[in-house]
Amino acid sequence: MEIQKVSRNNIDIAIIQSNELLLYDIDSALDFMAAVNYETECRNIAINKESLTEDFFNLSSGLAGQILQKFVNYHIKFAIIGDLSKYTSKAFNDFMYECNNGKSIFFVPTKQEAIKKLAEANNT
Repeated sequence: MEIQKVSRNNIDIAIIQSNELLLYDIDSALDFMAAVNYETECRNIAINKESLTEDFFNLSSGLAGQILQKFVNYHIKFAIIGDLSKYTSKAFNDFMYECNNGKSIFFVPTKQEAIKKLAEANNT
């Protein structure tokens, strides 16, 4: 797991890049949040989509809702970075749309977009 800490508009953001699976259940999500917060003291985290289990992107599994609820409960703004065009279900696309219009969870194609969204979410 590679962690890059960036700052935009006085907002610290941890960008996580990993080729290994980091988020695959609720416990792994809690451990991940704690580890990143401990190492970076960031309450804004972005991660590459490859670090999440495929079950996350299947809304009927319930995993996305459970994991993202933990981020919201612990007041951590979270962005998932990557090409999500292969996920074509209407439910998932509606879910991404709703998240992207909120202030806590974002699905974005690039690291730069993640930084922009997370910084803006903290200034509103």
